Amino acid sequence: MSQYDTGKSIAMPGHRARKRFGQNFLQDDNIIRRIVAAIAPKQGEHIVEIGPGQGAITTPLLASGARLDAIELDRDLAAWLQSRFADVDTFTLHQCDVLKFDLASLTTEPRSLSIVGNLPYNISTPCIFHLLKYQSLIHEMTFMLQLEVVQRLAAQVGDDNYGRLGIMAQYYCQVDHLFDVPPGAFHPQPKVTSAIVRLTPHRTQKLVATDTTLLQDVVRTAFSQRRKTLRNCLKPLIADIHPDDLPVDLSLRPENLSLEDYVNLSNTLSAARQEK
Repeated sequence: MSQYDTGKSIAMPGHRARKRFGQNFLQDDNIIRRIVAAIAPKQGEHIVEIGPGQGAITTPLLASGARLDAIELDRDLAAWLQSRFADVDTFTLHQCDVLKFDLASLTTEPRSLSIVGNLPYNISTPCIFHLLKYQSLIHEMTFMLQLEVVQRLAAQVGDDNYGRLGIMAQYYCQVDHLFDVPPGAFHPQPKVTSAIVRLTPHRTQKLVATDTTLLQDVVRTAFSQRRKTLRNCLKPLIADIHPDDLPVDLSLRPENLSLEDYVNLSNTLSAARQEK
């Protein structure tokens, strides 16, 4: 049995986790197996792994026969990973910042990429928004995130965690909170619980915004002042529109509107702009 068949984590000798990269390395083999089972990699599948770190998940993913593009910012880890998997034809390493990486450079085939990764807290939200730009190319995304972020992604209208991240993620994807991961599964141990989440882009868009950029602008503007009423926080966007022409009650607060409400509001604003 080769090292690519074991699924056991093998640490890079002498490497210390770097705080500026938000590094916490997964080392619990039972958790590793659960994550790989959730991803369910298949022979010939095209997987993109963000932040492979010390290769704990990379190893069993490659063992499945999947083609894997790994994106790693840390130069030392990137060099070590390149050396470790040098004899694996299906492995390609990209030493770069994922927030600047063009997924379209890997494929033009719709729904062909499976994205996986342990995303540091400091880039988790911008990374998800970056990837959503390529949702037409993505089959599904499976991430390890701080539990708080997963709760925000899955939050429904009225929940304390309901906001911009969950609304926009759910516009594009089905969100499934799979299971939690305790701090003891990592080295060094983080101070918070993590969780595994799956984002599956909708095959058929359930709600259609005529202008997705405007939808994002509406949601961002609303939640920038979430304790104010919609009448006050949306002033810059609705100044030229009579309140009776809007499909929402402006006395409500941003967290009281559903995803459907935001799409309808965005479409109303878009139509009003086109009439000018």
